[in-house]
Amino acid sequence: MTKIEAYIRTHLLEAVHHALDELHVHGMTVIDVRGMGSSKGVHHLYRGSEYTLTLTPRLKLEIVVNDDQVEEVVEAIRKASYTGEVGDGKILTVSLGQVVRIRTGEKGEGAL
Repeated sequence: MTKIEAYIRTHLLEAVHHALDELHVHGMTVIDVRGMGSSKGVHHLYRGSEYTLTLTPRLKLEIVVNDDQVEEVVEAIRKASYTGEVGDGKILTVSLGQVVRIRTGEKGEGAL
């Protein structure tokens, strides 16, 4: 099993959610986060004054899938969250040692 962590633009959540639904991936955790990458912030103009927002709002998605689904899920997230501009985000994959469903005690793929 693999946990996929994706950092995406906030307005693209529905597109990513729809892409995952098409793959029958229904479990996902969404967390509001702020961060900065290579862009080092965004410059804004407000009432004639310029300011820099160094920590931009993003969403962190956490999805646990079977190992045979990883590539198609990563590609679906990448396509749905692509704008072609700096700040599109990152997708990370982490191999999991064990997953346990708290309610039933099921372990492994059955716990998903």
